[in-house]
Amino acid sequence: MATPPDSPIEEVVYELEPTRAPKPVPVALEDLCRLTKFTRQEIRVMYRGFKTECPDGVVNEDSFKDIYAKFFPHGNSSLYAHYVFKAFDVNCNGSITFRDLLVTLSTLLRGSVYERLRWTFRLYDINNDGCISRAELGEIVMAVHELMGRRPNHPEDEVKAREQVERVFRKLDLNQDGIITIEEFLEACLKDDVVTKSLQMFDTCL
Repeated sequence: MATPPDSPIEEVVYELEPTRAPKPVPVALEDLCRLTKFTRQEIRVMYRGFKTECPDGVVNEDSFKDIYAKFFPHGNSSLYAHYVFKAFDVNCNGSITFRDLLVTLSTLLRGSVYERLRWTFRLYDINNDGCISRAELGEIVMAVHELMGRRPNHPEDEVKAREQVERVFRKLDLNQDGIITIEEFLEACLKDDVVTKSLQMFDTCL
């Protein structure tokens, strides 16, 4: 039977109190439409799929990694999936709700270039200190190379990864002070097609 137009979508979240069982919390469909760029019907379809795959109403990191492994069977997706999970986990509580997933997918699939770049910056800013270091960029690049099937301990692949990090970092670090701020990141990406194409490589992994 079809969901009535104004009925809430139920999303299960875990209470902080360990003695209490998970409690269904209604999430108004209208609110999800307002928060995202998806239609009511698109949200209903995605919710049905979400509940089928995640009957508890949340995705934990292990489940998220399992999903990634199915899409990238020829590489080691665990590390990159960890970083993407952190970026999806907007409340930093170790789980992704349907609302979290929907809001992030709306940004990545239907957001402006500016919005998508801000999300990408958050992905690269591993320690959430508001800037990207060379080491952080290196971690993401190495994770992507592993995801795509980089040969372990192969010198040639490691050299290529380091060269990519240096090339991208130099272009993003506009004032050459050793860190990339959000302002530098946006400016460099918006005006440099080479940087944008390099970053699109990472977008294919989301």
